[in-house]
Amino acid sequence: MREIGDILANLRREKGIGQKEMASLLNLSVGTISNYENGVHSPDLNTLCRLADFFDVTADYLLGRTEYRCPPEILGRYVALDYTAQDIINTVLALDENTQTSIVDFVKYMQHLHGKP
Repeated sequence: MREIGDILANLRREKGIGQKEMASLLNLSVGTISNYENGVHSPDLNTLCRLADFFDVTADYLLGRTEYRCPPEILGRYVALDYTAQDIINTVLALDENTQTSIVDFVKYMQHLHGKP
């Protein structure tokens, strides 16, 4: 299981901000951010929720309990006129394994076509 400090440091770097900027944005001290990232202290529940919101991940992701980063609210987001992300997931999960594999292959093809990793 990954440690919360490593996860926070990685998310901060992905966001392209330093500890000082992160501390300012979250109204925390630089020392507090450093202590979290170095495993000296862990955030309390309120701060954990604020961090999850700030990085747009789940608290379980921050705690290293899952690799799933997407907050559940994203599932209700419309990705097409009449389809939410959850609708698409449910549709794909209802298909047979070969069809699911074909869909994944098609998505990879579309990512490649549009220059996305």
